[in-house]
Amino acid sequence: MVVKLQRPILVGGLGLSFSLWILQSWHHSIVQVSEFGLFSALAVGGGLWLFRQNRPKNHLEQLDGMVVDRVTAETAIAKTEAVINQLAQETENHPALENLRSQVAQLLLELDRQEIKIGVTGGKSVGKSTLIQVLKSSCDKEILQKVSFQETAPLFREAGEKSDAATLAEVNKTDFVLFLTNGDLTDSEFQTLQQLKAVNQPTTLVFNKHDQYLADERASVLLSLKQRMSGNVVATAASPIPMKVRKHEADGAVQEWMEQPAPDIQQLTQQLSTVLAQQEKQLVWTTTMRKTLALKAEAKNWLNGIRRDRATPVIEQYQWIAAAAAFANPVPALDILATAAINAQMVMDLGNVYQQKFSWEQAQTVAGTMGSLMLKLGLVELSTKAVSTVLKSNAITFVAGGVVQGVSAAYLTRVAGLSLVEYFEQQEVAIDSGTNLNLDKLRQTLQNVFQQNQQMAFLQGFVKQSVKRLLPETQQVEVVK
Repeated sequence: MVVKLQRPILVGGLGLSFSLWILQSWHHSIVQVSEFGLFSALAVGGGLWLFRQNRPKNHLEQLDGMVVDRVTAETAIAKTEAVINQLAQETENHPALENLRSQVAQLLLELDRQEIKIGVTGGKSVGKSTLIQVLKSSCDKEILQKVSFQETAPLFREAGEKSDAATLAEVNKTDFVLFLTNGDLTDSEFQTLQQLKAVNQPTTLVFNKHDQYLADERASVLLSLKQRMSGNVVATAASPIPMKVRKHEADGAVQEWMEQPAPDIQQLTQQLSTVLAQQEKQLVWTTTMRKTLALKAEAKNWLNGIRRDRATPVIEQYQWIAAAAAFANPVPALDILATAAINAQMVMDLGNVYQQKFSWEQAQTVAGTMGSLMLKLGLVELSTKAVSTVLKSNAITFVAGGVVQGVSAAYLTRVAGLSLVEYFEQQEVAIDSGTNLNLDKLRQTLQNVFQQNQQMAFLQGFVKQSVKRLLPETQQVEVVK
């Protein structure tokens, strides 16, 4: 196998490795080199043969209950436009560009929207349609001139019907949500309310049909709802149960008839009046913010897809360089020194793809940080055992030790490469130095990537491909059946 090296840093790293090998022939033990080699072995980390394809595509950044003003929304729109411009810069005539730019223009107009959209949602038979009818007939004309009510499809329906995700997507386009329930919250209802809270969707829980409960039961349910929703609950009876009325005449005669009580929605109309009076503009800006973050996520997914296509050959290049260096170097502690240089150079090249600019010193810091994490997580030992397990059942020649080292180096380089890719995809701005890495996020990314690529079928295919790279055809037959 011939590997062409075009990076002076790589040549320097490999040359240093060779020089130290010569020095070791004069000295039986160089403790510092051994320690550095062990640490650097873990920095090899890197990349995957195939990128994970089923990652969530429309992840929304959480606002954590932030009150959104116009400046905040405008800033978010500007950042979204910057992502779209970056996509245009990195790829010509992308099919999504026209639609993305059209949506950005619409968001700017959205900031001045006058109408308030109120979404009415909940499960089946909770009284959504009836409540809307009563609100339209009961609210002040001033309120009705400002708002429009939008009923959604019922949530929590059977499989095959409109999904809850699609319904919630509709809900998130409204400015304020009335979430109806007929009793204490089910787990599904509570989880849905938490999802609305996570994307900063202003919501009021409406305890409808409360008249169907006895007084003590009604109070108990209402208290439970207020505790779970921090008090943001109103009780209504949009269509109260008809009541039997009995009238006793002076002559002793008794008359009975069914009478329909007036709807009980006073608490709700008062709250709507207060919200509209105090937060009308904020509601519009908050909705614009949610739409902006969704558009930004869409644009970033397109951009990350383009970048992943460019990152794949970079990772593949360095995994085979690492394999060759580990397989060819006769001194185990020193072949890792070569792969340390490879790993740092890969950090720089992947950083260039993702607009994360590193100096050589910063790249070394990132490589060292990843190596330290991989050591603590035990990934190097686990990967070596996994590769050895695949090779163990085959007829191994005298070069088997070098094969294990080479394949393990390539495998770890894949893991670290994909970990960097996934980490970079979450970044907003360029990293100023390797010390600014979010270690918790990077640690979790490393664990996830490693676990996803421990399947035996993947390892067997990877080992076979690696052996073909490392050994002549005559020896491949002996190593891999």
